[in-house]
Amino acid sequence: MAGSRLGSKLRAVFRLGLYLPWTVALMPVQALAVRFGWRLQTSLPAFYHRVCCRILGLGVEIRGTPSAAAPTLFVSNHLSYLDIEVLGSVIAGSFVAKTEVNTWPFFGALARLQRTVFVDRSKRGTADAQRDSLQSRLEAGDNLVLFPEGTSSDGNRTLPFKSALFAAAGMRIDDRPLTVQPVSIACTALDGIPLGRRLRPIYAWYGDMDLLPHLWNVVKQGHLTITVIFHPPVTLEDFRSRKSLADHCWRTIAVGVSAANAGRLPEPAAANLPDQRHAA
Repeated sequence: MAGSRLGSKLRAVFRLGLYLPWTVALMPVQALAVRFGWRLQTSLPAFYHRVCCRILGLGVEIRGTPSAAAPTLFVSNHLSYLDIEVLGSVIAGSFVAKTEVNTWPFFGALARLQRTVFVDRSKRGTADAQRDSLQSRLEAGDNLVLFPEGTSSDGNRTLPFKSALFAAAGMRIDDRPLTVQPVSIACTALDGIPLGRRLRPIYAWYGDMDLLPHLWNVVKQGHLTITVIFHPPVTLEDFRSRKSLADHCWRTIAVGVSAANAGRLPEPAAANLPDQRHAA
């Protein structure tokens, strides 16, 4: 048992010893790309996150096909800060986050470098400003990833969606409705063994959990398998209202999370997985 604990600590030190220099080395490159509007500002984060997944021991298993429409509003459930690494490795785009993230040491700087759109969900009367912020980025052709639960969950259920965050879904791009794609994310296995309800907080970060102790526990583990399900894309025109669209996305994502947690997903088709598994 003592040897196992020592091994996990050595693994954690090794992983963090790779993650930090890798991140610090790429930060000035991304800063220049954002400053001068290079195409690299979109492609570099996806490459960065793929490498981070390998370093941190996160194996990403893809089901379904990501939308190729540009732009697309990807709508996902939210389990952890690690969702940024996982979804960022398979989606070339930026995230929508609460304003508090902008003030976080180190991670706030990373969020700004990925051109995160920060929204203040605590103030009333800011819905129009938030919608305009999202629309301006979508009109520029940028994919966005939205977490409409408004917070992270324990991984066992999908929290209700806040339909107000779907305000930008009604916009049109080149006279066509904006593409919205529901995405389910679930942590499904540790070293190939299915995770039960009790162990999902290894990945899930929620409630009053402290970030650094949680991260330390993650990097001590073996290989976590994260299943990402891309569901069929839709548009607001397929529904009666923004609330109906939000309800559809919630139901679709919740069913996907439940199926992934229960191990009831079909085997992924090889054609849908070109180099999409990222295992350390």
